[in-house]
Amino acid sequence: MKYKTCVSIGEKNPKKLKIILKKALSKSDFAEIRFDYLKKSDIPIVLESSKKNLSRCVCTLRPKSEGGLFIGKEDERKSILRLIAEYNPFLLDVEFNTIQKDKNLASYLKKSKCKLLISWHDFKKTPNESQLKSRFKKMEKFSNIVKIVTVAKNVSDASRLLSLYSVKSKNKMVAFCMGDQGKFSRILCLHLGSPFTYVSLGKAIAPGQFSVDEIKSLES
Repeated sequence: MKYKTCVSIGEKNPKKLKIILKKALSKSDFAEIRFDYLKKSDIPIVLESSKKNLSRCVCTLRPKSEGGLFIGKEDERKSILRLIAEYNPFLLDVEFNTIQKDKNLASYLKKSKCKLLISWHDFKKTPNESQLKSRFKKMEKFSNIVKIVTVAKNVSDASRLLSLYSVKSKNKMVAFCMGDQGKFSRILCLHLGSPFTYVSLGKAIAPGQFSVDEIKSLES
């Protein structure tokens, strides 16, 4: 099986990011640009320098409240999300908590025709099965691709999250667990229907993340 991967890039220097992005896309199907690692003033520069590759990029601007590094005002962050949407990347990652509270943003992004990845993270635990299924059903109203990531304290937590793939839906799902106990879910999710799994080029930027070389070495 060929595993589809998405290299997460957390880089503060625009010039270095351009170099890393080129390397990432030579090894991986997709790359995730973590725009929250950049200075706000550098984001337009990176969008311009990367626009030829954005059709293979997941663009993420994660606020601090969602485990990211963006510390500006929320209205400012939403304006940047609108800007990124204009560049029509492969996917624009928008938090479920963000889009469900802002009908104007939801409407704007829908009109933009930019393909959205609606994401939700729990950095402390893995909710019970009914809560996970309920969350998924609410999220898929906003996009046909949904990302649900939780923390696994044991193997059963990860197994419970992976059970989401048994939910009947026409939509795609990227669902796995962070942490050592959930590491196997980052590979198993591919066998269950995830369109890709997140990896690193070297040092992981999320708990339990494999490197792209580790994943590719498992391909048969």
